[in-house]
Amino acid sequence: MIRFLLLFSRQGRMRLQKWFTALSEHEKKKVVREMTLTVLDRPPKACNILQWKDLKVIYRRYAGLYFCCGLEQQDNELLTLELIQRYVEMLDQYFGNVCELDIIFNFDKAYFILDELIIGGEIQETSKVCVVKAMEEADTVQETMEEFVNKPTY
Repeated sequence: MIRFLLLFSRQGRMRLQKWFTALSEHEKKKVVREMTLTVLDRPPKACNILQWKDLKVIYRRYAGLYFCCGLEQQDNELLTLELIQRYVEMLDQYFGNVCELDIIFNFDKAYFILDELIIGGEIQETSKVCVVKAMEEADTVQETMEEFVNKPTY
């Protein structure tokens, strides 16, 4: 089971965080601080898998963003690296070459895509086609609702 997924910049600024286990705000802040420091201090050629407390931490850097997952000991590291890759591909497909600003200004869409892939710390969907279809349907519903709200019926 995935315990958390963090997305942060090279400067250590948190851009997205998803927690799949219940932790207090103090514990979350502590984990975020330790993860950002640990990952940012590693050399570029170092392994993307490391041991941290009772978890395995898998991270990957894409341009200026780090995607970091905390896993239980029995989980598959390579599957998690593939999941991170799939998530980035989905973001790229939706935003068209995703960048940090896309995540900042459209964090709700980034969370929606993540929720289509992972629910409750378990992989929900691996098909790009299904996720893209769900995103298109959600966008259509949102556009319809905006038209309905902006155009009075009287």
